[in-house]
Amino acid sequence: MRIVDIPVDQIYVTAGLKKEFDETRVEPLAEDILENGLQKPIYVRQGKGRYVLQSGLHRLEAIKLLGSKTIEGHIVQAQKR
Repeated sequence: MRIVDIPVDQIYVTAGLKKEFDETRVEPLAEDILENGLQKPIYVRQGKGRYVLQSGLHRLEAIKLLGSKTIEGHIVQAQKR
Protein backbone atom coordinates (compact mmCIF):
# COMPACT_ATOMS: atom_id res chain seq x y z
CA MET A 1 0.00 0.00 0.00
CA ARG A 2 1.45 3.36 -0.93
CA ILE A 3 1.04 6.70 0.77
CA VAL A 4 -0.42 9.60 -1.23
CA ASP A 5 -1.10 13.26 -0.48
CA ILE A 6 -4.85 13.79 -0.14
CA PRO A 7 -6.49 17.24 -0.23
CA VAL A 8 -8.11 17.79 3.18
CA ASP A 9 -11.06 19.63 1.62
CA GLN A 10 -11.97 16.47 -0.31
CA ILE A 11 -12.25 14.25 2.77
CA TYR A 12 -15.72 13.44 4.10
CA VAL A 13 -16.09 12.44 7.75
CA THR A 14 -19.02 10.15 8.53
CA ALA A 15 -21.38 10.82 11.43
CA GLY A 16 -20.12 7.68 13.16
CA LEU A 17 -16.55 8.98 13.25
CA LYS A 18 -17.69 12.45 14.34
CA LYS A 19 -19.21 10.87 17.46
CA GLU A 20 -15.73 9.67 18.49
CA PHE A 21 -14.18 13.14 18.16
CA ASP A 22 -12.43 14.50 21.27
CA GLU A 23 -11.51 18.14 20.73
CA THR A 24 -9.00 18.12 23.60
CA ARG A 25 -6.75 15.73 21.65
CA VAL A 26 -6.34 17.94 18.57
CA GLU A 27 -4.06 20.75 19.79
CA PRO A 28 -1.48 18.48 21.49
CA LEU A 29 -1.47 16.28 18.41
CA ALA A 30 -0.98 19.31 16.15
CA GLU A 31 2.00 20.37 18.26
CA ASP A 32 3.47 16.88 17.98
CA ILE A 33 2.98 16.85 14.21
CA LEU A 34 4.64 20.25 13.97
CA GLU A 35 7.66 18.99 15.90
CA ASN A 36 7.94 15.43 14.56
CA GLY A 37 5.88 15.28 11.39
CA LEU A 38 2.89 13.05 10.77
CA GLN A 39 3.99 9.65 12.05
CA LYS A 40 1.00 7.62 10.86
CA PRO A 41 -1.00 8.32 7.68
CA ILE A 42 -4.80 8.40 7.73
CA TYR A 43 -6.93 5.80 5.92
CA VAL A 44 -9.59 6.77 3.39
CA ARG A 45 -11.65 5.08 0.72
CA GLN A 46 -12.84 6.64 -2.50
CA GLY A 47 -16.53 7.29 -2.92
CA LYS A 48 -18.70 9.58 -5.06
CA GLY A 49 -15.97 11.99 -6.14
CA ARG A 50 -14.48 12.39 -2.68
CA TYR A 51 -12.54 10.50 -0.05
CA VAL A 52 -14.34 9.00 2.93
CA LEU A 53 -12.32 8.89 6.13
CA GLN A 54 -11.93 5.42 7.61
CA SER A 55 -9.35 6.10 10.32
CA GLY A 56 -7.44 9.14 11.57
CA LEU A 57 -10.01 11.78 12.51
CA HIS A 58 -7.83 13.46 15.15
CA ARG A 59 -4.82 13.51 12.81
CA LEU A 60 -6.99 15.07 10.10
CA GLU A 61 -8.28 17.76 12.46
CA ALA A 62 -4.74 18.46 13.72
CA ILE A 63 -3.50 18.92 10.14
CA LYS A 64 -6.40 21.30 9.47
CA LEU A 65 -5.51 23.26 12.62
CA LEU A 66 -1.97 23.63 11.28
CA GLY A 67 -3.36 25.04 8.03
CA SER A 68 -2.12 22.25 5.78
CA LYS A 69 -3.99 21.71 2.53
CA THR A 70 -3.01 18.03 2.19
CA ILE A 71 -2.46 15.05 4.45
CA GLU A 72 -0.64 11.78 3.84
CA GLY A 73 -2.98 8.84 3.59
CA HIS A 74 -3.56 5.31 2.45
CA ILE A 75 -6.42 4.65 0.03
CA VAL A 76 -8.16 1.42 0.95
CA GLN A 77 -10.81 -0.60 -0.86
CA ALA A 78 -14.35 -0.53 0.50
CA GLN A 79 -15.30 -3.87 1.97
CA LYS A 80 -18.35 -5.56 0.52
CA ARG A 81 -20.84 -6.95 2.97
